[in-house]
Amino acid sequence: MVKGVAVADYSGMVDERALFLGQWGLRGAKAGTGPTYEELVETEGRPRLRHWLERLSTEGVLAHAAVVYGYFPAVADGDSLVVLTEPEPAADERFRFTFPRQRRDRHLCLADFWRPRDRAVAEGEVDVLPLHLVTMGQPIADYAGELFAKDAYRDYLEVHGLGVQLTEALAEYWHRRIREELVFPAGGAVAAEDPDDVEEFFKLGYRGARYSLGYGACPNLEDRTKIVELLEPGRIGVQLSDELQLHPEQSTDALVAHHPEAKYFNAG
Repeated sequence: MVKGVAVADYSGMVDERALFLGQWGLRGAKAGTGPTYEELVETEGRPRLRHWLERLSTEGVLAHAAVVYGYFPAVADGDSLVVLTEPEPAADERFRFTFPRQRRDRHLCLADFWRPRDRAVAEGEVDVLPLHLVTMGQPIADYAGELFAKDAYRDYLEVHGLGVQLTEALAEYWHRRIREELVFPAGGAVAAEDPDDVEEFFKLGYRGARYSLGYGACPNLEDRTKIVELLEPGRIGVQLSDELQLHPEQSTDALVAHHPEAKYFNAG
């Protein structure tokens, strides 16, 4: 558990294109009819981003970023990933995550990225499942809500969009931290394969991937109850609703795969 993660640590991981184009709606004009998207990034996007980061930091809104994470012994069993009670191949099952398998393409299933139980038994070594859950805390949602109540709609959209992307940036930053901590005798740290260019992070230019529940390869939100029991995010103020949503709103969880072939894919 880590509370009060400094915004300077993870703000460099903000996906500017997702923020400016996707969240803030910056649209460049056609050549010769107005500023291009690239020009708007320089004149509006980055100045507004700096403005909000400074303002929200000064007012203490960004002081509540926090993370819970952990490493759990696990093995694959067909289309399931089994979390064990201890790091022994024959240990009892604690939780089971079952994932859909592709009906075409490579016929992938998320469980394929972990060591099968029979191989773990033969080699006497289990695999590891890193889990993390990050949050920006409630204050940024409250701040955005106050702007909306004041009819400051542009500011509301900018703060809300920034909150979404800061949450993703924090999750990306902590995923990198996990890659740094995952060190294997034969291959060293997983992070050794990280790119130098931050833009490559948004293209999965590193080894492995993080998978958030409700998407593509792991659509079952019921599994969130297992992650909550394993990580105990109540320690950082995050609760799970009856609708299986994380609160505060700007929070996200993930299963982390360190397999070199782990990338995003849609099952079905």
